[in-house]
Amino acid sequence: MGRGEFAARQQEKKRKKWRRKKRVIRERLLGTREKYKLMGKAPQAKGIVLEKRTVEAKQPNSGLRKCVRVQLIKNGRQLTALAPYDGAIKYIDEHDEVIVEGIGGSKGGPKGDLWGVKYRVTHVNGQALEMLRSGRKEKVKR
Repeated sequence: MGRGEFAARQQEKKRKKWRRKKRVIRERLLGTREKYKLMGKAPQAKGIVLEKRTVEAKQPNSGLRKCVRVQLIKNGRQLTALAPYDGAIKYIDEHDEVIVEGIGGSKGGPKGDLWGVKYRVTHVNGQALEMLRSGRKEKVKR
């Protein structure tokens, strides 16, 4: 229906209608992406470590992944962030100031076998976590 000489208006209406059904477009129009993302539009955020915890991996994997509970400074929201690599959790203590970033799961979701963990720690008290792990820098005492 409607592919004739005078069908352009109908085609345009249909294209608009189905475009709004797409998830990405709908999120952009309603502003839900910013509403539910803990860090808003920012790629990184500073926070204070509230506690260290472990998260169990999803099936078929097993193991306890080392994570920290962080309260963001900018809006007071809490999130769980992964302490990546071997032994990284040793360099993170409670009440430390950390910088967290998105972990990079598809569509902003969790990555891999972690339930609801969408963020990872990159810096502790202004020092890169990778530098602390490799022993090139020492943690600043505050």
